[in-house]
Amino acid sequence: MTPSDAATTERIDTGGPGNASGVIAFLRRRPRVARGLAAAAAVIVLVTAVAWLYFAGRESTDDAQIDGHIAPIAARVGGTVVAVDVGDNQEVKAGAVLVRLDDADYKVALQRAEADLAEARAQAQAAREEVPITTTTSASGLSSAAAGVTRAAAGVAAAQARLDAARARLREATASDTRLQRDLERARTLVDKDEISRQQFDAAVAAAASARAAVDGARASVAEAEHARAQANDGLLQAQAELRSARTAPNQVAIMRARQASAEAKVQQAQAVVEQARLALGYTTVIALTDGVVSRKTVQVGETVQAGQPLLALVPLDDVWVTANFKETQLRHMHPGQRAVVEVDTYGRRYRGRVASIAAATGARFSVLPPENATGNYIKVVQRIPVKIVLDRGQDPKHLLRPGMSVVPTVFTR
Repeated sequence: MTPSDAATTERIDTGGPGNASGVIAFLRRRPRVARGLAAAAAVIVLVTAVAWLYFAGRESTDDAQIDGHIAPIAARVGGTVVAVDVGDNQEVKAGAVLVRLDDADYKVALQRAEADLAEARAQAQAAREEVPITTTTSASGLSSAAAGVTRAAAGVAAAQARLDAARARLREATASDTRLQRDLERARTLVDKDEISRQQFDAAVAAAASARAAVDGARASVAEAEHARAQANDGLLQAQAELRSARTAPNQVAIMRARQASAEAKVQQAQAVVEQARLALGYTTVIALTDGVVSRKTVQVGETVQAGQPLLALVPLDDVWVTANFKETQLRHMHPGQRAVVEVDTYGRRYRGRVASIAAATGARFSVLPPENATGNYIKVVQRIPVKIVLDRGQDPKHLLRPGMSVVPTVFTR
């Protein structure tokens, strides 16, 4: 038997299926082969363990993109565009002037509002001055009216006293006239019989005439006293009316205070109109509220725009993040705060970040036409849930990341 035939026989004896003892005998005769096989098996186990640990603690998806804010810039007032100070894709700082509108009409409106405010303030000042004047005048009028009523009442009492005295004198004169007229009648009878002298009769006639004159005078005095009392009563009524009018002084003061309050309210209203006109004038200059890049510029010089009309869009590149749509089966061990790495397709570089939040519903639920699963032919489809990943600061100083770029994020769940 040749040596080659012996080797072939040895391979056949040791390599047959199920011949474990032969394999062991072969490995004993070839220790280097045994050590190589052991080392290869160890390497395979180690690589498998490392690969399992590496891929088991991370979740990746290619359904992700850079996201950010897009702020539409619109005109807050209408007017004609007189200047556009920015161009497409231009970087601007907060406070930079973007668009200017013709402000002539708004300046005139502001001047008119300021004039109305000055007039309202003058009227309010006049109303404030009238309140103390009305208060003092009303108090003085009330005191004077009360004194007038007192004087009128005293005049009525005095007139009544004079009337009573005149009536008493009239009664006395009437009684004296009656007595003397009777004495004259008796004297006439006696003089006809010559029982008294003519001189005595003439004296009786004179006394009766004097008594009649006294009655007439007393009646005139009574009429005069009655007229005086009527005048006193009229004066009392007038004084009482003046007193009642004077007692309305608190109401008059309240009316003046209400006029003052109304004038003050008109001042505030005019101030609001002035502020509104000043704001409208300021709105003719459209400025950037944040840093960003100008996009979708549609405004041109000479164009007449309306309030609320979009002029351009401002994209602040300082605040961008990643929206990654992970499968629902990938979220078992995912939670906010976990470390993440984002690979950007455009530049082929990696960015560090962390999971900020996980959406409250799947992307399908937020679509315009959410799926209706209440049908007889339902097929289970793995859903995707948006996950927000924020990037660590300072990794994009040149603002290379733009909303809409495709990225591949990897979240380390362990």
